[in-house]
Amino acid sequence: MTRVRNTLQDLIKVLFVFTLCTCLFYFALRMVHEEYERQHRYDPPSGTAVKVYQPVERPWTDRLSIFFRLGE
Repeated sequence: MTRVRNTLQDLIKVLFVFTLCTCLFYFALRMVHEEYERQHRYDPPSGTAVKVYQPVERPWTDRLSIFFRLGE
């Protein structure tokens, strides 16, 4: 009887530590997420930035051909 009781106590301890660590990890992830949410990733560039990408307008048939060729 005491062996079953000791096993049950060990199981409860493990579950408690697991739950505690899971909660700690969850709140740490939330803090990191909130920190990155405050950053403005899409602000216009400042200084002497130069636009380097200009899309080339192609007919839609070229895009359809690429779609079928690549299988995407």
